Amino acid sequence: MKIGFIGIGVMGQAMAGHLLKAGHDLYVYNRTKSKADRLVEAGAIWCDDVKSIATTCDLIFTIIGVPADVESVYLGEDGLVNHAKAHSILVDMTTSTPDLAKRIYEAGQAKGLQCLDAPVTGGDVGAKNGTLTIMVGGDKEAYDEILPILELMGQTIVYMGSAGSGQHTKMANQIAIAGAAIGMVEALAYSKGAGLDLETVLKAVTSGSAASWQLSNMAPRIIKDDFNPGFFIKHFIKDMRIACSESKAMNVDLPGLELVLSLYEECQKRELENCGTQALYKLYEK
Repeated sequence: MKIGFIGIGVMGQAMAGHLLKAGHDLYVYNRTKSKADRLVEAGAIWCDDVKSIATTCDLIFTIIGVPADVESVYLGEDGLVNHAKAHSILVDMTTSTPDLAKRIYEAGQAKGLQCLDAPVTGGDVGAKNGTLTIMVGGDKEAYDEILPILELMGQTIVYMGSAGSGQHTKMANQIAIAGAAIGMVEALAYSKGAGLDLETVLKAVTSGSAASWQLSNMAPRIIKDDFNPGFFIKHFIKDMRIACSESKAMNVDLPGLELVLSLYEECQKRELENCGTQALYKLYEK
């Protein structure tokens, strides 16, 4: 199968690599070409623009920056919807807005295309290991058709319902992460203040009722003073702002989410937006 992949970043590099290793013809595009060099060296085919991907491939994945980028790549004059081959399947794995996912779906339907929203969670570790969780919205028939391809990138793959449902589910995921992230960094800050050995604290609390992915995966990075991004703070801020906007539209109050968002916005003011989300801990350092 000729598969296109747009967005060769922290996540996309590994995700696209799994498709290539499985023997598919992989066509790639990224705004910064050098980020795709490793894939091209491994056998992927470079395309100079989005339009070239659209006219070549039968199945196209995207995982890019922000909703404005998604809208341009899909709905722009030289975008995927205007130039994809009939009956192609387009899968946006970016965390974006449910409304945009619905608009892309409707525009695709008018062109004879199937468009799915399929955001992921699991960070750089999940991308590298092929163990991502993938939440899919759109037509069930299209989901069933590409499920074997999704299984190359993810371990837990769930069909959520109509267009936009994948993005709504990802918002629920990000809300849960927000609470887990602040709990994790405050537990470490408290433990340090009490003079405890942080690695020993983790041994004690990660096997009980306090256990979480954040404690098991992000806390060890903090202890090692590793604030490199598995997931950028700037992207998490984007996600939380979407979740806040969606919740207000539904008249659902989420004060905890708003608090965590304000703390990450403080990280952004301190120029930490290109660090990993675990850099929230830096706000607690004395």
